[in-house]
Amino acid sequence: MHSPEPDDVSRPQDVPETRVGRLAATIERLREEVRRAQRAAEGRALIEVAKGILIERLHCSVAGAAQQLAGLAEQAGASQLELAADIIDQAAQDRISEAARAFLDATRSEEPDRETADLSVRLRSAESGALRAGDVQAVAESLLEHALTPLGATAVAIWEAGSDASLTLAGCAGLTAEEARRWRYVPPGVETPARRALVDRRSVWLRSLSEAGLPSIGQRETPGGRVTVPSGTGGQIFAVLEIAWPHALPPQPPQIHKQIEALAELCAATLDTPDRPAAPCGPQAVSELVDLIDTLPDSALLLRPYLDGEGRLRDFRIQHANARFADPAGRPRHMVVGSLLLEAYPLAAADGGLWDRIERVHATGEPFHADQMAMTALVDQVPLTSVAMVGITRHRDSVLLIWRLRNEAAQLASLLQHAQRLGRIGGFEESAVTGQIVWNSQLHDLYGLEDGERPIPLERLAEHAHPDDAVAIGRFLRTVLHHRRPASTAFRLRRSDGIARHIRVVAEPDLGPDGRLLTIRGAYQDISSQHWTEVALAATRDQLVQSEQQAAERNRLALQLQQAIMPPTQGTLEVPDLDIAVRYRPAEKEHLVGGDWYDAVMLPNGEVLLSVGDVAGHGIEAATGMVVLRNALRGLAATGAGPGQLLTWLNLVAHYLTNRVTATAILGLYDPGTRVLRWARAGHLPPILIRRGEVAEPDAVGGVLLGALADASYEEGRIELAPGDVLLMYTDGLIERRDRTLDHSQGQLLRMAGRPAESLEHRLDHLLTHSHSDTDDDTCLIGIELR
Repeated sequence: MHSPEPDDVSRPQDVPETRVGRLAATIERLREEVRRAQRAAEGRALIEVAKGILIERLHCSVAGAAQQLAGLAEQAGASQLELAADIIDQAAQDRISEAARAFLDATRSEEPDRETADLSVRLRSAESGALRAGDVQAVAESLLEHALTPLGATAVAIWEAGSDASLTLAGCAGLTAEEARRWRYVPPGVETPARRALVDRRSVWLRSLSEAGLPSIGQRETPGGRVTVPSGTGGQIFAVLEIAWPHALPPQPPQIHKQIEALAELCAATLDTPDRPAAPCGPQAVSELVDLIDTLPDSALLLRPYLDGEGRLRDFRIQHANARFADPAGRPRHMVVGSLLLEAYPLAAADGGLWDRIERVHATGEPFHADQMAMTALVDQVPLTSVAMVGITRHRDSVLLIWRLRNEAAQLASLLQHAQRLGRIGGFEESAVTGQIVWNSQLHDLYGLEDGERPIPLERLAEHAHPDDAVAIGRFLRTVLHHRRPASTAFRLRRSDGIARHIRVVAEPDLGPDGRLLTIRGAYQDISSQHWTEVALAATRDQLVQSEQQAAERNRLALQLQQAIMPPTQGTLEVPDLDIAVRYRPAEKEHLVGGDWYDAVMLPNGEVLLSVGDVAGHGIEAATGMVVLRNALRGLAATGAGPGQLLTWLNLVAHYLTNRVTATAILGLYDPGTRVLRWARAGHLPPILIRRGEVAEPDAVGGVLLGALADASYEEGRIELAPGDVLLMYTDGLIERRDRTLDHSQGQLLRMAGRPAESLEHRLDHLLTHSHSDTDDDTCLIGIELR
């Protein structure tokens, strides 16, 4: 037998492999040809759409539009497909064109127009493929091939939202058929990325599905990044686009977000069909809903979405209210039906209120139920809130709102009990026919009785009251029982436990048709707190009146004391070649009488003592302190000591010999022989020297206010006066203002003091008249002028 050659042995084994390889290559080539054909068809579709736009805009023929497209593409250096996508973007102004513009704004490469054109072509090709697709499965495949694969995504799923917030897989690509069967339906309540996007009504971006711990379609094959985007129209969400990456997804730029949102809107457009679960109700469906609502035992409203010109939800129209409808504002049914929800119930728009719940149910289809929810309506422009059990469901595009107010009788009874408890009120009812008496628990508490103890009849009221109240109680009982008119009185209740309470009782008789007394109804109220408050207020009022009288008397005495010692002007003091003038202006209000003083006196040694001071405070204490210091200074000045030493002694008087008086003071000793004025000050404003029309303050000398320290020394200043010189001493009442600093007020005084005057008296009068002070403090002013 002939042995096969080595080549002959291997050939039978290689033949099947070669045939399979050739068959696989042929299949792949045919697939590629099909894909090229599909892309070419989609490209031709885009070009045809662009031609249609040019025909409409340029009013030209089909041939003319083709020539225009070819010419414009050649001029722009782009392909006809790229130019067609750009023309469609400009005409559509939709989410796809927004995504292309966002990409163009964010791109900073060398050829941004080329990249933008590629993006626009991809998105428009995906749109064309989706619109031409026969089912949602083909839409998913078109989105993955044209728009998502360039972004690195490997799988896509399109979910259709049900009227109960469930999710049904409408189409997918990049996933196995077995995986699609396993995830064909997601019931309500199962937490997945797609459901989170539906319920939250926002895009959900997950860096990694495995890290998020949420189950989802394709979680074994593509455990990486996930994006779920809800989309719909008219305020409803009926599609969720889910995109999967095999690797972790880093944060994406805004232009990628816009691209994916545009694709989600494209999915919603493909699912927006008349037979979708949330499609608009037809007349028959609406009629069936109305029939259903009319059979409900609770108040119900049928709401239809009210959209603006751009298809956005603005409100809900109240299309129907059932026969059991009870308006929270008390309006009849016909006044509510046909109006917009926010017009009929504007307070429903409050955050977290009824409007938010209705809008959420309409958008997601997820029902809402609350056992207790506040429903607020305007009644005569006053908000009125009712508590109700509320249920909200979606029926296609309509929303059914059902509510049941809580038992109003029980609610009112509860409110009444709270009011009686807080107001310490107890009610009673006494039958004049049977003698039966009914008390509530609050009245038993007021009397100090247990709930089971026998109530006390009204006619025995005096037995439990203070004897001094017998006359008032007798008058009350005669009015109610004999005259049969409502009446009230107050009395002191003496309880069996020894506690006395102040009580007000109100009673009203109920008469029969024949005028016979049938029942007496009324209430007791514990007014003890009010009574003792009134007593305390009366005592406080008496004390206040007495205090006011005492204060007025003290102020009057202080004013008399001050006026006796400090007249507004002083008699003429004869000093050779020296004019002396003084002015005193008391406070306008008596309670502001202060401790300002002035003095001008000839001393035994021939010198003239000039002094101005201000004791802190107001009233009789300040006035008596002023008298002590003024008289002490006169006595100390007779010793012939200098101004610094005099202030040192006067400080000891203020610190040790008064009731902790503090004061400011300035004094001067003028020697007529030498025309020299020696001066010192204790925390007081410096004097003002006017010489030949120039106004200035002498160099300051130091010294703390009187009474502040036990041991204090005071510096002296020296001014040699010349003929025509004017020297002024004053207290701060002349210049002090609430809205200005003291330095600012001193500057104003210096400018005003320099004005020419006919005499020293006129100068002082002018300064008092035109001073800018506003504190209503008393004021002292001394002026000397050397002739």
